[in-house]
Amino acid sequence: MTARAADRARYDRATAHLDAPVAIVDLEAFDANADDLLRRAGGKPIRVASKSVRCRALLERVLARDGFAGVMSFTLAESLWLARSGFEDVLLAYPSADRAQYAELTADPKLASAVTVMIDDVAQLDLVDAARDGGREVVRVCLELDTSLKLFGGRVRVGARRSPLHSPAEVADLARAVARRPGFEVVGVMAYEGHVAGVGDAVAGRPLRSRAVRLMQAAARRELAERRAAVVRAVRAVAPGLEFVNGGGTGSVQHTAAEDAVTEIAAGSGLYVPRLFDNYTSFRGRPAALFAQPVVRRPGVGVVTVLGGGYPASGAAGKDRLPVPYLPEGLRYDPQEGPGEVQTPLLGTPADDLLIGDKVWFRHAKAGELCERFDTLHLVEGDTVTATVPTYRGEGHTFL
Repeated sequence: MTARAADRARYDRATAHLDAPVAIVDLEAFDANADDLLRRAGGKPIRVASKSVRCRALLERVLARDGFAGVMSFTLAESLWLARSGFEDVLLAYPSADRAQYAELTADPKLASAVTVMIDDVAQLDLVDAARDGGREVVRVCLELDTSLKLFGGRVRVGARRSPLHSPAEVADLARAVARRPGFEVVGVMAYEGHVAGVGDAVAGRPLRSRAVRLMQAAARRELAERRAAVVRAVRAVAPGLEFVNGGGTGSVQHTAAEDAVTEIAAGSGLYVPRLFDNYTSFRGRPAALFAQPVVRRPGVGVVTVLGGGYPASGAAGKDRLPVPYLPEGLRYDPQEGPGEVQTPLLGTPADDLLIGDKVWFRHAKAGELCERFDTLHLVEGDTVTATVPTYRGEGHTFL
């Protein structure tokens, strides 16, 4: 029996009392992935990206481990909810335009001390001030640096379109604007190198593309390490009390941690290890989060149909954004249908051994987005479900 076949047997036994669709997290794999992130971080603390987890119980589990510290959230409403729930260090990774939530933040000393907001433009400060509604609390601010690699005099740009602040001078200018502004304090700098951390460099069947990605990422790491250090020096000259410099992501943990200027690493997807993280040379994780759909039809030889399963992930549309049939091994989509909203035909020899009601296990493309489809996660240890915990959705929250 292969390791994957053994996992399937465990998951089927653990969930035999549960009807599919159902989602699980294998805690042994989850904890092993956490250990691997810590190893790659080399002693620097890891801030957990909540977008990639979207389950309070699992955020609490990983933050209870030495080496993990703080949450990186994705909306202001989520940040305040987490702070009210007892999370004491929440960094909002994206600028917000939520005036109602800013009014709450600036009026509550507990929230203001626990939550740090992201900015890259003075206009965002204006929005906060306009939303204060009498609130006088000092707002903790993190400045975001554009990490994109610019080549050929800027004619070619590689990287996500996030912050407009690219040079040390631009970031320092914004730091000075914050320093002059009553009610705000610069406490951090963030630089997320998504073109390094979030792009696989070993894509199956595409050796030339993979080689090009590795060359690009090596150049990007060198350029960013030098520029990030200069940015931090420039900001510290304005804000000597700077508390943290955040960088990285699951795919670049060890590279970012090697930079002296970086004080903490962001990671989250590496806990669940969705399918997008199969194509990396720098690490190998264990799939920890899976979902199962029930077999509801047997249309013919070598074919079964499962209920639903069409859960595409965000990003540019493509096959890499689709879930993949994982267990039993050897199933594939019908190219004429793919994964559907209400039914998904699956082809392959293993289909002939599946009965009506059996479970087919899938892996989602992006980590936390799976939790937007399920109210609960069943936590598996060995061949037993030892706990069932709500996702954000299960607690009544869909923040985006």
